[in-house]
Amino acid sequence: MTGLGAYGLAKASLIILLLPGSLEKCGQINISAPIIRLGDPVTASCTISQNCSHLDPEPQILWRLGEELEQPGQRQQRLPDGTWESTITLPYLNHTQAFLFCCVQWGNRPQILDQAELQAGYPPATPSNLSCFMNLTTNSLTCQWEPGPSTYLPTTFILKSFKSRGDCETQEDSIFDCMPDKGHSFCSIPRKQLILYQNMVIWVQAENALGVRESPQLCLDPVDVVKLEPPTLRALDPSLQAASAQPCCLWLAWELWKPSMYMKQKCELRHRLQEEGASWAQVTPLPSSTYQYELCGLRPATAYSLQMRCIRSPLPGYWSSWSPSLELRTTEYAPAVRLDMWWRRRQQLDPETVGRQLFWKPTPLKEDSGRIQGYLLSWNPSKQPGLALTLCNTTELSCTFSLPSGAQEVTLVAYNTAGTSQPTPVVFLESKGPPLDGLHARALDPHSLWLGWEPPCTQPQGYMIEWGLGTTGSNKTFKMEHNGSITETLLRENIRPFQLYEITVSPLYPGTVGHSQRIYAYSKEMGPPQAPELHLKNIGKTWAKLEWVPRIPGLGKSPVTHYTIFWTNTKDQSFSTILNTSSHSFVLHGLEPASLYHIHLMATSQAGASNSTGLTLMTLASGELELYIFLGLFGFLALFICLCVAAWFWCSHSRKNPLWPSVPDPAHSSLGSWIPKAMAEESFPLPSLWDSGMPPITKITVLEEEKKLGSWESSDSTETCGLPTTVQAYVLQGGPRTTSTPPQPQSSTSDQVFYGQVLGSPTSPGPGHYIRCDSTQPLLGGLTPSPKSYENIWFQNSPLETPMAPLPNQEDDCVFGPLIDFPLLQGLRVYGVEGLGAF
Repeated sequence: MTGLGAYGLAKASLIILLLPGSLEKCGQINISAPIIRLGDPVTASCTISQNCSHLDPEPQILWRLGEELEQPGQRQQRLPDGTWESTITLPYLNHTQAFLFCCVQWGNRPQILDQAELQAGYPPATPSNLSCFMNLTTNSLTCQWEPGPSTYLPTTFILKSFKSRGDCETQEDSIFDCMPDKGHSFCSIPRKQLILYQNMVIWVQAENALGVRESPQLCLDPVDVVKLEPPTLRALDPSLQAASAQPCCLWLAWELWKPSMYMKQKCELRHRLQEEGASWAQVTPLPSSTYQYELCGLRPATAYSLQMRCIRSPLPGYWSSWSPSLELRTTEYAPAVRLDMWWRRRQQLDPETVGRQLFWKPTPLKEDSGRIQGYLLSWNPSKQPGLALTLCNTTELSCTFSLPSGAQEVTLVAYNTAGTSQPTPVVFLESKGPPLDGLHARALDPHSLWLGWEPPCTQPQGYMIEWGLGTTGSNKTFKMEHNGSITETLLRENIRPFQLYEITVSPLYPGTVGHSQRIYAYSKEMGPPQAPELHLKNIGKTWAKLEWVPRIPGLGKSPVTHYTIFWTNTKDQSFSTILNTSSHSFVLHGLEPASLYHIHLMATSQAGASNSTGLTLMTLASGELELYIFLGLFGFLALFICLCVAAWFWCSHSRKNPLWPSVPDPAHSSLGSWIPKAMAEESFPLPSLWDSGMPPITKITVLEEEKKLGSWESSDSTETCGLPTTVQAYVLQGGPRTTSTPPQPQSSTSDQVFYGQVLGSPTSPGPGHYIRCDSTQPLLGGLTPSPKSYENIWFQNSPLETPMAPLPNQEDDCVFGPLIDFPLLQGLRVYGVEGLGAF
């Protein structure tokens, strides 16, 4: 705290030194008290002299406490002498040390004129628990006290004393005041300032700026407050003590402090175990005539810590401090144990020796059976004392060795520093006795196995039980039951949960051993490691079908007793159902359409339960399935209709012309190539007029035409044919009810004719020809304008006429020669004219 004040004072001084010369002596602070009680108010005033010419005529005086912001005082006034004074009162001071600054506004910043340091704290507390003792080592009287709580102010402690007679009621000579070191609460008065065998008064005075306190006075004689130094402890060798020394004891001795060897003293001894948290046990009184002691009743072979202190007796004084600790270990008993043993025969390469592995387990015969440091296994071939051969000297509970084939007995003992246990002979017996009739085992809890058996007809003397992990076959544990009448036991040693153990039981008979029986058992079966995985098979709007494949439980796994299905919707509503183990599928009903569900399966057994991985599904929306079915049927029907229409067009060749005309390409065709085959192959035989099947002729029209030489007739027409007057007859066939109107001529010229069915010329020798023509296109003798698009449809069969094959004749060429004058045939190079003979 003093350091803090010095730092603040230096900082404030530096600020004052940096002031401008005109402001260096302008202001002065006066405070009511520089040191006050913490929390009390403080009043301060700041006066600015009239010679501060650089200040404003009416300067504003500001106050600042420590690092807080500036603030004006409660009152500012101008005094008669021209000075300005500002007063401020702090209602309470909650700082133990702070600086108060007086400032004025200089430019745009407040400027410090003066500062004062404030300190706050508490008056000193009354010192307590004053005690003094005479230290013979330093030869001084040392007094100590408790100073009390901190005052937050510099506080001094003074140890005061004076000499007195009687009951310390009168004061005689004062003794030099003792000032302790800073921060210490003890002080020593040297021997030269003391008067022995005379009372003196001692007290402690505490003082700071807020007050003075004194402790209660202490009246004493320095000789009566002597404090001795602790003795020095040492251990005694037990072998040097009397032969009747008992085990579990400690032997120790001590030496007194030399300056106090001629004083009568009494001492105390305490001891505790060398363990964390052990408490001290005190032993009193100790003999004063001898400086050694036998401490018994302790634990055998246990380490202890011992300490001792002494005091003057019968004179008054103070106990010495506890001596440094002495670490000792108690003696022990020789091992008093029973060694239960079991052995195994091992394969040996040498046929003259037999390999064996011996196991044993110590069983204490009494509470203080003695600590076992090791085991000694020996073989005495000559049966003479002192000639035994050591086979094993080990701290383990097993030993592997080899013996000659004829050796059948060895000896095992346990030993420690106090001696050995009773020798235990081991006789290697052959297994010739009857075995057990039955063996059973089950787990009672995770750390024990119940074992029961059915004894053989011959009651054995006992049983040898051996168990261990069945997977490794090592680290076997065994125990021997010496009561041959028992039929069950509980195995608790080295049993861990969820492990498979191999248990072997062999009955013991006098002079032989029965054949062993073996059984496997789990200490505790585990639950299923994981439930089967769920699969979604089908789903609808309000249902979902789930299925799973059960898992086969492995070794040590408890079989599943039932399944539980849990499903949760988006509203955190949970549902569940329990199924037996034969169920491999389940249908969830009552679901909401177009809803999300989270499902998991839990498999439960007697040992526990486990969950499967979660399955999330969403049900179908309403009407969605029907829409899929309708769209599927509609698509199938449309496809079927399209296929039927395509097949109809493909198979109906004659229906192509009504949709589009077959117009040949003049540059890549001939007349014979584009004439319809049906037309070329049709023949129209002239039926007999007397044929009864022939439809009756209702009307015959005969037209006569004068001879006309067409443009196709040449001068050598004699080479081809002559054209007399041609008679053309048009025959209308049909039933008697059929009415017909002959075609009317549409030409204004006299050479235009109507045509329909044509009969041959009457001048032509031979029979007439029945020629059928369905075209309504007028025959044009010369070049005429092209016909309309709707007038060029021809070569179509008439359903009312019976075709008749025409006979080839020279006149055909003459009659049908004008076909070349058709507008669509002009410009064509006609090939295959021979094909027109049948037309």
